[in-house]
Amino acid sequence: NAVDSLSCPVLLLQGDEDKIVPPNQAELMHAALLKKGLPCALKMYQGEQHGFRKAENIEDALNSELFFFSRVFGIEPTPDAAPFDIDNMPA
Repeated sequence: NAVDSLSCPVLLLQGDEDKIVPPNQAELMHAALLKKGLPCALKMYQGEQHGFRKAENIEDALNSELFFFSRVFGIEPTPDAAPFDIDNMPA
């Protein structure tokens, strides 16, 4: 099991119409990370496939990465980094 070897926070950004990596794989990975107690988040993007095409989703994904890394590394996020819940992340 690949999750057994993980020890770092994980952000999953998933298109709900992805046929290369089906959404259930991201959901299973997220559930396994939750069970292991690792900080993690799953953001599902409606109407997206493998590689986002909609500009608003690309922008949100980049801002989500910025917010996630800011929280993980204890850096004050920029105003562009819209907050979202990170599971198992200490306050």
